[in-house]
Amino acid sequence: MINRETLEKEYPNYKKCIKDAFELGQSHIFRWWDEITPSGKKHLLKQTATIDIQFVHKLFNDNLQKTKNTLRGELVPPKIITVPQNASELELAQRVRQIGEASLRSGEIAVLTVAGGHGTRLGSNGPKGTLPIAPISGKSVFQLHAEKIRAVQQKYHTYIPWYIMTSETNDRVTQKFFKSHQFFGLDPRQVYFFTQGMFPAIDLNGKLLMNSKSNIVMSPNGHGGTIIALKEKGVLKDMEARGIKNIFYYQVDNVLIRIADPVFIGHHLKNEAEMSLKIVKKCHPEEKVGIVVHSNGHLQVIEYSELSHEDMYARNEDGFLKYNAGNIAVHMISIDFLEKIYQHGDALPFHAALKKVPCLDEKGETINPEKNNAIKFESFIFDVLKHVEKGVIMEALREDEFSPIKNMDGENSPATARQDMINLFGRWLRNAGISIPMDNHGNVIGLIEINPCFALDEEELRNKIDKHLQFNGNLIM
Repeated sequence: MINRETLEKEYPNYKKCIKDAFELGQSHIFRWWDEITPSGKKHLLKQTATIDIQFVHKLFNDNLQKTKNTLRGELVPPKIITVPQNASELELAQRVRQIGEASLRSGEIAVLTVAGGHGTRLGSNGPKGTLPIAPISGKSVFQLHAEKIRAVQQKYHTYIPWYIMTSETNDRVTQKFFKSHQFFGLDPRQVYFFTQGMFPAIDLNGKLLMNSKSNIVMSPNGHGGTIIALKEKGVLKDMEARGIKNIFYYQVDNVLIRIADPVFIGHHLKNEAEMSLKIVKKCHPEEKVGIVVHSNGHLQVIEYSELSHEDMYARNEDGFLKYNAGNIAVHMISIDFLEKIYQHGDALPFHAALKKVPCLDEKGETINPEKNNAIKFESFIFDVLKHVEKGVIMEALREDEFSPIKNMDGENSPATARQDMINLFGRWLRNAGISIPMDNHGNVIGLIEINPCFALDEEELRNKIDKHLQFNGNLIM
């Protein structure tokens, strides 16, 4: 391994990062210096210079000192706009829908999709958005989202800019995927790709991990990186030039997402909210979703692992869970609020997560760990809630709007996502008077797929459907 003095002498422009690496216990990244090519050496130095090693060191030490259940302030269930149950609530939903529809028609709404991850856990080498998921046609996740945007545009005679946040590891292939599919019928000028920041992964002793002799393991810095990237990558400036006033934000892997939902937009605008959230009721106390609460006078999202056993199982007098507002990462965010955040200058905190990360061992051989061997640090977008003075929390029905793809098998898998889509379309058809067979678990027997450009929602389907339609087990529209 090359010594510090030689490195600093040969590469004076990189003196600071070399100094930090050696003084803060990260000199092992130069272990194979004599074995790598000149271009590899240049890459490693450039990469090291992009990493704030002092900050990584601090994060690791802070994480060691953390204890669970260190929540700030007393937890209070938030005020939620529930799914309409009576005539007055339905009337309110209709009024705010009109507000949202007017905003859509005026071209003030942009859609932002967080799509920085890979489908590795799903058995795919490509980005999650490229995963074939439609029940019959096999359309990709990206195509389903694109068709929903097209359908909203058609319905409201508008133009919706679509901003897609990728990562350095999947940006090129994502853009290539869109180009090869002619942007799924959208105007290429309305689709704006930008990358989120990257952050190094470390081992359980705080050491930077290497996946080659000249490359440090880097991973996306979490969906909280959206806030920084919007500013640094010129996205916010582009939005402002287009007259955008509010952003509809969601994660790419939710196949049931109701993109640019006018009711949600309407509630956000009616209440002059800075940032709004959609939630679903938790399935059970131990469901692994963040919980929206009030604490210390402002909204927070508390990770399920941070809830005490008492709070996790606490129930109201009606028998429902006291802390029941499951965060589904669907937001409305005002442009003015983002400007306020940038002026405030408060950096989002980083959260540590244990992961299995392939890397090189001391001999320079690749290992694929069977148990957690690394710490990844990510920032979460909901941490900006501490700056929110006005916010709206709106309930959505899980079966209508939330089916994420997280795992290869079992819960939240491609199989459950497809079935959830089929079940949703089946409910639409049943409510329109069409006989649809069900099994004992409430799942549709057969395959159904409805293109959003044919029917964006249940009401639109009911107006278009042939009332004499007979379902034969396979239906695509």
